[in-house]
Amino acid sequence: MFYPGQRRSCFVAVCSVFAMFFQAGCLRSLLWTGCRRMGNLTSSHPRGLSSTACLQYVQDVVSQNCVVIFSKTTCPYCKMAKNVFNEIGATYKVIELDEHNDGRSLQEALAQMTGARTVPRVFVNGHCIGGGSDTKQLHQQGKLVPLIEQCASCCAATGSEGSGGRQFEAAK
Repeated sequence: MFYPGQRRSCFVAVCSVFAMFFQAGCLRSLLWTGCRRMGNLTSSHPRGLSSTACLQYVQDVVSQNCVVIFSKTTCPYCKMAKNVFNEIGATYKVIELDEHNDGRSLQEALAQMTGARTVPRVFVNGHCIGGGSDTKQLHQQGKLVPLIEQCASCCAATGSEGSGGRQFEAAK
């Protein structure tokens, strides 16, 4: 419960905060634009990608790159997956969902496609191989490099460049 004086003090404090945002010119954007939630910025304008467009975008990126990681910058499992590909010298494409205007919608599209909402979602040669732990496990079992070798020729032929560094060369 509030004492009579406290109620007014609390009200004045809240009004002061709103006045500060209003004077800074960001009250409207604070109230009406997207909010930061679980690492994603929501799109504040209605021109965001539709769910169909998000599905198409994911399919296009996956079909045009041998290795794709849908990631978030602060996720330790995403870093784990990237480290595996860096360790073996594979080139990969990264889509950072928390930095993408339609990150939340893309994550929903990935959930529809793969059955999982979690990140990372790692694709090799057009197929989802799972997340960070799955990627690490495939590498430890010696199964990841053969998957990449199957598509290494397509990446070299198209000149597809990702963010992972040098082009993959199988160690024979």
